[in-house]
Amino acid sequence: MSQERPVRQPTAVDRVAEDWVTTLVDLDPTVATYIGVPGRTGEYGDTSPAGAAATAEAAAATKRALDAAEATDDVDRVTKADLGAELDLIAESYERKLHLRDLNVIASPAQSVREVLDLMPTATETDWQDVASRLAALPDALEGIRETLLEGTREHVTPAKRQVALIAEQAARTGAEDGLFQQLADGASLEDGGALPESLREDLRRGATVAAAAYRSFGQFLEHELLPLATPVDAVGREDYELHSRRFLGATVDLDETYAWGLEELARMRDEQERIADRIESGASVARAIEVLDQDPARILHGTDALQRWMQETSDESIREMDGRFFDIAEPIKRLECRIAPTQEGGIYYTGPSDDFSRPGRMWWSVPQGVTEFGTWREKTTVYHEGVPGHHLQISQGVYNRGELNTWRRQLAGSSGHVEGWALYAERLMEQLGFLDDDGDRLGMLDGQRMRAARVVLDIGVHLQKTNPDGGAWTWEYALDFMGQNVNMAPEFVRFEVARYFGWPGQAPSYKVGQRVWESIRDEVAAREGASFDLKSFHHRALALGSIGLDTLRTALVG
Repeated sequence: MSQERPVRQPTAVDRVAEDWVTTLVDLDPTVATYIGVPGRTGEYGDTSPAGAAATAEAAAATKRALDAAEATDDVDRVTKADLGAELDLIAESYERKLHLRDLNVIASPAQSVREVLDLMPTATETDWQDVASRLAALPDALEGIRETLLEGTREHVTPAKRQVALIAEQAARTGAEDGLFQQLADGASLEDGGALPESLREDLRRGATVAAAAYRSFGQFLEHELLPLATPVDAVGREDYELHSRRFLGATVDLDETYAWGLEELARMRDEQERIADRIESGASVARAIEVLDQDPARILHGTDALQRWMQETSDESIREMDGRFFDIAEPIKRLECRIAPTQEGGIYYTGPSDDFSRPGRMWWSVPQGVTEFGTWREKTTVYHEGVPGHHLQISQGVYNRGELNTWRRQLAGSSGHVEGWALYAERLMEQLGFLDDDGDRLGMLDGQRMRAARVVLDIGVHLQKTNPDGGAWTWEYALDFMGQNVNMAPEFVRFEVARYFGWPGQAPSYKVGQRVWESIRDEVAAREGASFDLKSFHHRALALGSIGLDTLRTALVG
């Protein structure tokens, strides 16, 4: 890949997309922070019902402008298809009042108003002034969320009791007086080593105090006001689930067929694991093979400092090995920071670079309290998933391609199915390229793939209230047992994962279903091109599109 980026003249369609980004940044200034563009980065948007109404109204106006804009080339056609689908989803979600029950343990406004602080620049006094301002504004943001949830109770659209109770506990931890807000204020420093003015340091302390108090108050609201009014039913039902699934996939799939396929895929993963377990120790079960691996000192890391160093070293090595052999990686994309997250909720996630790469892509590991040992055999594939050739390569390539893609295409477009599906595709690719030849590392990859297959079954089963594999109902207890049998995780991780699926419908299946779609598209292109098919070229064409919905991806690559 040439280091010189192509330059394309903006079109009417590009202007609509750019205007939509400007509108989103104006409606929600945290968007500016997430994508690294100028904006009111010391503020929050309106998180009340009025804010949701304003977003829906703006989306409708943008859809009218997009429909009126003429596509001039293939780039425009992809933008029109994908942006149009997203704007339609905003309208449908608003009509279904999904925002009134938007509360879950991992990715809802209750978390995002805090998580944006992790991405704020902190090099200069001006940066820290923005942090202090946003800390001071956080109570109003939580109050808007409270108003939205209360509106839901009046409309009889509420989150499940299970999610409310869990997030009440989460809010109490977040709001601890000596917790992460206080640590943020106490640790404030300038990039050049200079001292912050005492007045600014006092603003940060004051902001940390009010932010923590606001979270404690929010937790009390959840526990004492919302919990008694919340629905006892975890399932969202088929109609809402179809909408969630389409949002996360950027595609429409047959949910009943997908449930059956998930069961088949789960059985296939289990069989493959059993074959490898026998190679690790003759006659060993998967559980016994895991014991053998966990007893190997060479495969165990002690403490989060060792984990962070290993993540970074593994990531850096992957970039070196991939570049020039299997991908052409532009210089700005070669920087990937691996960090331990300031929270202790569980989960590993990636945040993309700012639009100018001044903030690099980052891999975050949120380590639950009490977890101090980590098996490299389990997690090597995770580094490939989050880094290169997974999320980091895919997302950063879209950002890098700024000469051809408008800001919306580079920074805000796409779907979980496209992004997470690619990351699982990347895991299997690394196996196919020989980077997971070690049986332990391969068993770890299959452990992750088996988990993703299991949650296709669990997620669809719970929310569509289907019959479980043993012929009964999908209850919380059954789901915990089901996941416990199909993943090799500490109980803390299993409980968090199941809570996530119960509260975030449609997201978890998007990984494995997205991988299925990615592989089917590649196979269709390979069949069409025959002997001329080149895998590296296919990947280049696919990643050059940026992140898009899977239906749009299929149309762009297959026709």
